[in-house]
Formats: sequence, structure tokens, C-alpha cells
Amino acid sequence: MTSAPFNPASEPTRRTVVAAAGAVGLAVALTACGGSDDGSSASSSAAPEETGAGGSGGSGSRSGGGDNTGAGTALTKTADIPEGGGKVFSEEKVVVAQPAAGDFKAFSTICTHAGCPLIDLQGDTLSCNCHGSRFSVLDGSVKKGPATKPLAARQISVQGDSITLA
Repeated sequence: MTSAPFNPASEPTRRTVVAAAGAVGLAVALTACGGSDDGSSASSSAAPEETGAGGSGGSGSRSGGGDNTGAGTALTKTADIPEGGGKVFSEEKVVVAQPAAGDFKAFSTICTHAGCPLIDLQGDTLSCNCHGSRFSVLDGSVKKGPATKPLAARQISVQGDSITLA
């Protein structure tokens, strides 16, 4: 067997080996750092679903338009929604509030700024953990930006003491 004569131009240099190793390392690092680009918060911890003071029952009314995600889904009993506060239903992406005794409203829990899920409910304020927007659960209005649009209203049905997504 004959070997080819030594040709220094065909042998890899230290610079070539180091550059190749750096490129492979960069590719591995970028792959490992890749994550969800859905705009949601990196945190996956669940916040408490219910806050607010008091809680009175009563048969009530409804809410306006919005999408039909989870339509027909039984959510809760009227007695579980505090007057002047609300309760978040993360799976259905909806918050149900009782602004006044017997008056029930529902809004989407998707932030109108960047589409992050809203799960942090304190009293009558629903906060976005992504960029700090705050919304009133009583009427869906923006309490603090950067969001400029109110929460989308969701349709609910109140029959007796049961609240259902319409």
C-alpha cells in the first residue's frame, strides 16, 4: 500500500479545527436555547384560580361576544363567584366576574397586548406576567398598559345557580 506524499495545504490547520468546533458548539447551544415562540410566559407554575372578597349567590345575566372556545362547558356555581371579584378558569381561558349581586360577566384570559395567558387574579384585577398589563375583571377594561385594548367578552349562560360557557 502506498501513501500519498505529505501535502501541508491539505492538512487541517489549528484555526480550521477550532472554527469547526466553535460552529458545532454554537449550533448545539442555539438548539438547546430554542423554546416556545407562542408569546407565553416561561413560568409554568399555576396561580390560584380564585380571589376576591365575599361571595353571594343569585341568578344573573350574561356577557357579550367573543370566541366560542369551550362552548357549552359547565364552569361553576354562582355562589363560587365573589361579588366585586371573579374566578379564572385557565383551561377554558376565561374569567367569570360578578360586578354586582346577580350580574355575571365573562372575559377572555388572553392578554390583548401580546397574547400571554392571564392567570394572576388579585381582587378585581387580572395581571399579565409577560409585560405587566392589568385588566379589570368587572368590565374587561385596561387598568395599566402596555395593553391598549380591553379583554374580549365571552358569552356565558346563567341558569339557576349554574354558569356555563354559551
